[in-house]
Amino acid sequence: MKDPYEVLGVERTATSEEIRKVYRRLAKKLHPDINPGDKAGEARFKEISAAYDLLSDEGKRRRFDAGEIDASGAERPRQKYYRDFAGTGSGAAYESRAGFADFADTDELLSELFRRRRRARGADLHFHLAVDFLDAVNGATVHVTLPDGGSLSVTIPAGIEDGQTLRLRGKGARSPGEGEPGDALIQIAVRPHKFFVRESDDIHLELPITLKEAVLGAKIKAPTPTGPVMLTVPKGANTGAILRLKGKGVPRAGRRGDQLVKLKIMLPEQPDPELEALLASWTPKAEYDPRRSMEA
Repeated sequence: MKDPYEVLGVERTATSEEIRKVYRRLAKKLHPDINPGDKAGEARFKEISAAYDLLSDEGKRRRFDAGEIDASGAERPRQKYYRDFAGTGSGAAYESRAGFADFADTDELLSELFRRRRRARGADLHFHLAVDFLDAVNGATVHVTLPDGGSLSVTIPAGIEDGQTLRLRGKGARSPGEGEPGDALIQIAVRPHKFFVRESDDIHLELPITLKEAVLGAKIKAPTPTGPVMLTVPKGANTGAILRLKGKGVPRAGRRGDQLVKLKIMLPEQPDPELEALLASWTPKAEYDPRRSMEA
């Protein structure tokens, strides 16, 4: 595999934050949803995801920099040199009183090398999964089809955010020997909703109301991520007024955010003669001037 620093195009001295910013920029550009059918782009996306997985883990990054693991995260055999077997007594450095007996440890070195390869962990596999907005808010179980035709059952935790990565332990590639399998890393992309918008743990909704409901007040049905609820519109409600539905937002750490409902007065699509006649005969009080604050 390629050097992860070269894959992301960052210096070896780059900070974790710099690496994260570069990865997010590349991921947005190369995301399979943005480039459907682009096999080269998809391969590049998987490549930068693998590089970021290694460099974003401080332990893995430190071990890679030290040469203990390779770019796939697999163990590298420790290099041994002649000086490792040299005597440390009164003789000169690298001196041996055993003639060619120093090389008797070669079989042991090779044996250790083969043992390490046999115990090497399988590679991590990277996947992209697009989920519906409501599944991300409420949680769900979905299935991912693997390139080999198999499938994974993935539990989407309630409240997951766009761009988060799920790690499925032991669901990656098999070890080439007797080691543990790698992990499956699944990056989540949340599809937008047609009228709900998420901001942190709150849900925002623009709710149309009639002129009559705004003037006289009413109890109306309002959608929420967990189902419709009855909402009280106060008398004299204006467009832009915000009503808060406690606990109808995104669940997080044992609590849920709120849903903020922004009212929007909508007149009938077709002209209504009765409404026109009613308003034509209506004389507002002198102090009623919605544009008074805009006077020069």
